[in-house]
Amino acid sequence: MKEGTFYVTTPIYYVNASPHIGHAYTTITADVISRFKRMWGYKVLFSTGTDEHGQKILESAKAQNRDPKEHVDMYSQVFKDTWKKLHISYDEFIRTTEPRHEKVVQYIINKLYEQGDIYKGVYEGWYCVPCETFYQADELVNGNCPNCGRPVIWNKEDDYFFRMSKYQDKLLEHIEKNPDFVQPQTRRQELLNRVKEGMRDLCISRKGLTWGIPIPFAEEYSIYVWVDALINYLTVAGYPDDREKFETFWPAVHLVGKDILWFHAGIWPCILLALGIDVPRKVFAHGFWTVKKEKMSKSKGNIIDPVQMANSLVDKGFDWDIAIDAVRYFLMREVPLGLDGEYSDESFIHRVNSDLANDLGNLFFRSVGIINRYGDGIIPNTGNAENELLNIKDSIIKGLDEYMTNFEYTKVLSDIWDFIGAVNKYLDQKSPWSLARDGKREEFDSIMFNVFESIRNIAILIYPFMPKVSEYLLSSLGVELESSLKREALEGWGKLKQDWKIPEVKPLFPRIEV
Repeated sequence: MKEGTFYVTTPIYYVNASPHIGHAYTTITADVISRFKRMWGYKVLFSTGTDEHGQKILESAKAQNRDPKEHVDMYSQVFKDTWKKLHISYDEFIRTTEPRHEKVVQYIINKLYEQGDIYKGVYEGWYCVPCETFYQADELVNGNCPNCGRPVIWNKEDDYFFRMSKYQDKLLEHIEKNPDFVQPQTRRQELLNRVKEGMRDLCISRKGLTWGIPIPFAEEYSIYVWVDALINYLTVAGYPDDREKFETFWPAVHLVGKDILWFHAGIWPCILLALGIDVPRKVFAHGFWTVKKEKMSKSKGNIIDPVQMANSLVDKGFDWDIAIDAVRYFLMREVPLGLDGEYSDESFIHRVNSDLANDLGNLFFRSVGIINRYGDGIIPNTGNAENELLNIKDSIIKGLDEYMTNFEYTKVLSDIWDFIGAVNKYLDQKSPWSLARDGKREEFDSIMFNVFESIRNIAILIYPFMPKVSEYLLSSLGVELESSLKREALEGWGKLKQDWKIPEVKPLFPRIEV
């Protein structure tokens, strides 16, 4: 990886259902860090996509009376459409049925086989079709899949295996020497414990599966879907043909749900070690969103759709883009990344009313109202810098790259909202309307200059989380967007547009009555 570059990935999502809040949570998290890193001057590669092979996809297509290609095409487009609605700024959307990916997968499998890291043996054990995962008897929970809780099937066949156990010691050494390799720390410890228990060789083939990538030296076998899927991160990075791209961006930061930590921080690094490639820069495993303390599932009917969350706000008077940003804000603010989050309509509405309507929305709308009534709608060009506000802004910027890179989004947003609270308090204490009535125009202008300069800085700081809200605020202040969404725009104090008459605005976040 070259200095000043950043490669972040989401898992590629199974195309057996439409995206829900869990998919959106991971993808928005990746989008936030990507937008921030670009703003901070990094060259960014942000990748997401769809996982389109395997028995589960084949059965899902059959259940819906579709050809598997037709099925994956349809659902892949659903994911793309959803990410567009959620303001996701990915650089690459990869599908595992793409020829470029199949070529890379077969190249890697062949390379591992030729160097002796893949061998033929007999697989005998349990297999979960929904999770596409092999298990030994001691890994089952009450005889069922330890991940989804559903029944497993017994499988015995000649298969191909990857010598994962060969790389156990190297992986263990890397985990112990790099405390930030897996975050949060609870997941790192979980991984350490599992590696120390011993790593078995991995079955990487399925005999007779027609919907998968054939093993190049044994075409009656398909490549295990998880191996196929994990390799997508190398495909996107240009491996093995585009050396410049690969050397620019690799290794990646992987954002994953805690249920697939083992695949990304156990199996995947061993494959990379076997290939002589650096392991991922970081694997961050976030928690689940639950509803009434239960994991979401179609059978329980408690799936939360992020687009429907936004639609519920549009029904209450929100503009669409602002409603989407409210959903993004809620997901990033409500719970620290790494912990489980509990969703309820009440908590969503409370966060929108409290943080967005009462704090940010009120600050902007009341400030515009004051300048319209007492200052002819023209934002003052200059004033005496308010050191308290300037210092709050500078303190946020000082640690921002570190906090964002460690995905401490709730900390960052809390600090920004402290800034918003300080500006609201400043307005209350200074009472610029009283100064205007008393004819103290210079003092009035200085206060309102500080208020709108604070709003300009706040608008830039919230951009990664709420891009459309940010752009609306900045446009209302008359500042040029491209130059504003850069680190340099946050330096110093006093970068408002000269003699700008603010246009007519309306409340960004209508208060929701409950």
